[in-house]
Amino acid sequence: MSSISIKTPDDITGMRIAGKLAAEVLDFIAPHVKVGVTTGELDRLCHEYMINVQGSIPAPLNYCPPGYTPYPKAICTSINDVICHGIPGDKVLKSGDAINLDITIIKDGYHGDTSRMFLVGEPSILARRLSLITYECMWLGISKIKPGAHLGDIGFAIQQHAEKSGYSVVREFCGHGIGKVFHEEPQVLHYGHPGTLEELAPGMVFTVEPMINAGRREIREMGDGWTIKTKDRSLSAQWEHMILVTETGYEVLTVSAGMPPPPAFIANTPASLVTI
Repeated sequence: MSSISIKTPDDITGMRIAGKLAAEVLDFIAPHVKVGVTTGELDRLCHEYMINVQGSIPAPLNYCPPGYTPYPKAICTSINDVICHGIPGDKVLKSGDAINLDITIIKDGYHGDTSRMFLVGEPSILARRLSLITYECMWLGISKIKPGAHLGDIGFAIQQHAEKSGYSVVREFCGHGIGKVFHEEPQVLHYGHPGTLEELAPGMVFTVEPMINAGRREIREMGDGWTIKTKDRSLSAQWEHMILVTETGYEVLTVSAGMPPPPAFIANTPASLVTI
């Protein structure tokens, strides 16, 4: 517990702003995610919007954890069987593609981190269902967040829904604490057992970002050192929100006018306090 930072009221104010800005990048780019655009063009548009319109900094650009080469772009664009960390480039989107855009910005020293799935042109029934189930997984995990709950409660809810739906949960990547540091404690696993791992307390801020595969959970790493794909080449999907543990439950920090609404089963649960 001691290694998990508790955010001050000033921190929380800064993180609300950063979270909103990150979500607004996704609102801005949504109309551009269509057949014929390259992932490099999506990156360019997002980068320019962050710098010129928001006055924010793209956190992934030149981000370099130990053992990695610096990440070369402003956003991550993960298509079809890419689980995460897809690098934007010359890839042209075609009808039927499913793409995750992962946005992290820095504003006044605070990070805002969120991602959404976009279905291009005429998506397959499989892609639609995988994206929907993954979205529900994220929200089911979020719905467990309150003081006194445990990180294992989040992972269990996600794993149960994914596996019940015939899908698998990626184990090698997880949600994370966030603040003035991009990745900090705790690690938020998307699988697990109720009542295990760290107890949640007001003032914690972390991401919930399940990566769900249509096939098996095993991964393979590409030669660029960043891109992660499904080993069996099955489709993968991911959604991400940044969450504050409040005195009574949780607050979603990555909110914007264009964000998809929570599923009905969340919106209709009075105990789930989603502050917009």
